Amino acid sequence: MSVGTRKLAAIMFTDIAGYTSLTQSNEARALEVLDAHNGLLRPVFPRFGGREVKTIGDSFLVEFDSALDALRCAVDIQEALHGYNATAADGKRVSVRIGVHLGDVVHRDGDVFGDAVNISSRIQPLAQPGGVCISRQVYDQVRNKFDLTLVSMGEKSLKGVEVPTEVFAVVMPWEKKDEVSFEWARRVAVLPFANMSPDPNDEFFADGITEEVISTVSRIEDTEVISRTSVMQYKRAPKPIREISRELGVGIILEGSVRKAGNRLRVTVQMIDATKDRHVWAENYDRDLDDVFAIQSDIAAQVAGALKAKLPGPAATPLRPPNLDAYTDYLRALQVMSEATPDALREAVSLLEAALRKDPTFVKAYAELAFVCRIVAQFGNDYDAFMMKAWAAAQKALELAPDSVEANAAMAEACMARDMFEEARPYLQKAVSINPNLAACLRLLAEADVVLGDLGPAAESMRKAVSLDPLPLVNHVILAELCRVSGDVQGALAIYMGQKELHPKTPFVYSGLVSCYLQAKDYAKARAVTEEAVRVNPSIKELELLKLLVAGYSGDRAGAESAFAAILKEGNQVMKAQAKLAFGVALKDFDLAFEGLSEQARLHSWWFVIRSDPLYADLVRDPRFAEFSRKVGMPAPA
Repeated sequence: MSVGTRKLAAIMFTDIAGYTSLTQSNEARALEVLDAHNGLLRPVFPRFGGREVKTIGDSFLVEFDSALDALRCAVDIQEALHGYNATAADGKRVSVRIGVHLGDVVHRDGDVFGDAVNISSRIQPLAQPGGVCISRQVYDQVRNKFDLTLVSMGEKSLKGVEVPTEVFAVVMPWEKKDEVSFEWARRVAVLPFANMSPDPNDEFFADGITEEVISTVSRIEDTEVISRTSVMQYKRAPKPIREISRELGVGIILEGSVRKAGNRLRVTVQMIDATKDRHVWAENYDRDLDDVFAIQSDIAAQVAGALKAKLPGPAATPLRPPNLDAYTDYLRALQVMSEATPDALREAVSLLEAALRKDPTFVKAYAELAFVCRIVAQFGNDYDAFMMKAWAAAQKALELAPDSVEANAAMAEACMARDMFEEARPYLQKAVSINPNLAACLRLLAEADVVLGDLGPAAESMRKAVSLDPLPLVNHVILAELCRVSGDVQGALAIYMGQKELHPKTPFVYSGLVSCYLQAKDYAKARAVTEEAVRVNPSIKELELLKLLVAGYSGDRAGAESAFAAILKEGNQVMKAQAKLAFGVALKDFDLAFEGLSEQARLHSWWFVIRSDPLYADLVRDPRFAEFSRKVGMPAPA
């Protein structure tokens, strides 16, 4: 038997619904249905580049080079069958379930083998008769390129598949929207509230109301609320409701406006059911500014009522409304923080400190201060001073409200900044248990779990974080890295290729692709990706690290030395430390590697998956790695 060739492919698996029962009750009729089925499906495959691998009874196994082509083919098949069934006699209708997955396959002796085949066959039965189900890997490739709605059915445990797989269903054009009962109907997006105030400088207040409404609505039980980072993009680039619903995978959308004039506040809000394209309710609030907190609570109650859900009872340590002037400073700080520049972040620190002078019991302001101080610390030479400020703010928040989400999340951030991962994890777990919609906390929990050696829970947390916050690149990068270091290189490649189409100039995507190809020892593709990255971003010096890695791992010592020298000449401290580590590991100079790793520990810039990363396996086996692990709060390798 030949060894076979391996490649990334989209696999479609089809099956006739109820065929076994029909065979047992009326074999002749079953054969008529099968003939009609084969005659209808076979001509469709080649139109989309599909290659029929084989038939298994009443099932087709078809291979595609493109996930998008495979999905379009599946939908075209169902549309053809829908039209055929409209005029077919009773008992002769053909009802098919289709599953599509993207993954690694092996071609051998005219057949196709591998996880992609197994997973697509396990996804197929989850589809409704006449429906199509796809895996998360396919979804990552096709979202924003496909007209029909794709809705998450959640993670499914599939027979013979170790890790749960998130499955999405296609809402076919003829399905009645009120009959679609997938979990996405309980997914909510709060779009940025429009600023209708006479003073355009009051825009910060509308942005702040948006964030506060997201926070309040996210407390509704059994409801998923999309994070701020994914919805705020629609402020500058608004899109039709249906398109937003499709991009975020949500069934419920809140939108509104804020008008602030003196001490008066007018808030309008409407709730839209995107599955039925209709308004559920709308409300106008004309109140004094002091009533802003009651407005937020009422909006959450209205949403909960419309979803027939409930808000949890008051927290054990309720957060009372702060002083209004302090709250205004806090909202200004939130808006400034979104600019993410060093100067803007330092201004946010000043605004939060001003808020706390006006209200020393303002828990949310302490929590945000802890968060922003940790970021500011990375930008200058006053790292220790800002980290001490972050720690003090987190401690104060926890002292004032030990059972609040904000205080626990802030304390976890402060612990992780000090490499105290074991100590951070209980705070993160408590925050997520109070509010399961916290994508940022889920991401931090994943990072802590990876450092502590728990890859399975980390991947589960990241999948949930991506579901709640699907647009930021960082979430997809972390999930891809967890796939890669766990051995699922093809899954990681699928994520990175999808993100590359969305972010064609972002170095992180190219770095991830290079790591995948290096792990697979495909040095030619790693080199090609590096060359493409340099063409796209010729001025980004960090890409010298990719040159160094590819040259080092492929045995090109001269190329590695050239890239290393360029980094030592022009790179910053973080780049130099990373270059020493990369050069040392790739070329087996472990004295240099540990010099770089020690500098990374000092700079808090070390790679959080390093202990599990196959690219660093030789380094991890060195006895000196145990000492590094001790310094950064990571368990020593067994």
